[in-house]
Amino acid sequence: MPFLLMIVLSIAQFAVWSHANHIAQAAAAEALSAARVQGGTAHAGQTEADQVLDHLGRGPLHDIQVEVRRGANGVSVAVTGTASPVVPFLHLSVRAEAAGPVEVFRPAASGGGP
Repeated sequence: MPFLLMIVLSIAQFAVWSHANHIAQAAAAEALSAARVQGGTAHAGQTEADQVLDHLGRGPLHDIQVEVRRGANGVSVAVTGTASPVVPFLHLSVRAEAAGPVEVFRPAASGGGP
């Protein structure tokens, strides 16, 4: 019976960890979208990540840290945290990353036609 209980708890722990990974990935993707647009900032990405985390709920993901870096050519976002433990004393880490170029408006060249 204890073995069966451990299997059930392990399956539940995997489900919680997987859900926490999805939350972290969604927050990283939305932060990247907000920070990489023309005129965007790292602060805008941080704010967007916080809003996504608040909206999706922080239940399965704890000790969350969001790091948004925006340079002249690119943006990178890293979301880290810990999945809620179902199995006692088991603390699984979660990390999601997203990166992309900064969007730049380039007007069409004059002349030359279509």
